[in-house]
Amino acid sequence: MRHSNIATEASLSTRASQWWAGVPFVTSLLVALCSSIYVVELFLGFDAFFQVCLIPYQVVTKFQVYRLFTSVVFHASIFHVVFNMLALVPIGSALERIMGSVRFLHVIFLLATANGIINIGLAYLAAHNPVYIYTDLSVECGIGFSGVIFALIVIETSVSGTQTRSIFGFFTVPAKLYPWALLFLFQLLMPSVSLLGHLSGILSGFAYTFGWFNMFLLAPSAYSSVENCGALSFCVRRPGFIVGGGAVPSTLPSVSPTRSATSGLSQSVRGLWSGLQTMIPRRETAAAATDERFPGRGRTLGAVSGVPPGQLSAEGRGGQVELQSRLLSRDPGESETQPLRTSSPAERQVGIHQLNTSPPSNYPVPKQTGTDESAVQNLVAMGFDKTKAVHALSASKGDISLAVEFLSAEGRE
Repeated sequence: MRHSNIATEASLSTRASQWWAGVPFVTSLLVALCSSIYVVELFLGFDAFFQVCLIPYQVVTKFQVYRLFTSVVFHASIFHVVFNMLALVPIGSALERIMGSVRFLHVIFLLATANGIINIGLAYLAAHNPVYIYTDLSVECGIGFSGVIFALIVIETSVSGTQTRSIFGFFTVPAKLYPWALLFLFQLLMPSVSLLGHLSGILSGFAYTFGWFNMFLLAPSAYSSVENCGALSFCVRRPGFIVGGGAVPSTLPSVSPTRSATSGLSQSVRGLWSGLQTMIPRRETAAAATDERFPGRGRTLGAVSGVPPGQLSAEGRGGQVELQSRLLSRDPGESETQPLRTSSPAERQVGIHQLNTSPPSNYPVPKQTGTDESAVQNLVAMGFDKTKAVHALSASKGDISLAVEFLSAEGRE
């Protein structure tokens, strides 16, 4: 008797419903919107795409800004809409799961706006330049979601961190060249597609990854506030809604919770500069070894300000030894409130080059008031001189650990 496999023998409709259930909320919303608009086009027999497509000349001269967005959701043929939606689902789903649904929808809006602006700018640059005047681009009718898809491809490639990408399984290219390879391949196979629209999408995607959109992004707390809004509670409860506006991945551009327009502009300028620096080869330099536990620049005992200890002369090192010796040989009965004498800057400068001091040859044995004899014996057992051990215990007020540090520091001089 043959055992049937339910997973492999499931109907096509069941597999399609399972696949659709795994698509995040905003991505499925965009697919449903574009598909529904095309179905309405078929029923109404609408084919006047020149009324909704992106024509740079109409946007500039008649201020028809709506074309920036209507041109994204309308499609000219069944092949056009199916191909774009099949490309949107895997790329959009991956990015929405990383960004969160609210942030992803905001990024889609920014990319659609940037695509239109870049498209218009390039068209007018081609029509008004001193080298070669080409006016056809300013009256070209661009339509479809493919420009935004190219921008998402750039962002997804940057986030994934992969080194190579496959072109439809035929060959692989470096990840940085993947969007440009797709642009060249589509233009070669389908010359009627909008080169300017796809190029604008690639440029807007790179602009986002370089951080040039940071002034238009919201703080993570703002995205969380939108997710907690009561008006969106129905959407948030949907299984495909990704709640993640408060957690920004390190690989994505982000903004601080409190910022102004000026700081956003400066961040964009820094993003532009860092993006340009990634294109310039730089020689690697070995970074200085630092201890993260102790940030900043410290000074050792007796160090002269502005002079590294390793660059001191013999006279300067002798001055340091003398200072440590005087601290160790201080009488325990001496008043703790008596200030130590500090040298003037001129004296310290002379001490680096001219002073010829040496540590005293003998140490006066202080009174062992409050000194634990067992602690002295422990220090002697460690190999330290008894007289110096008594001085160290007196200076550390009986703290044997601190006394060991004093004696070890003196032994290294």
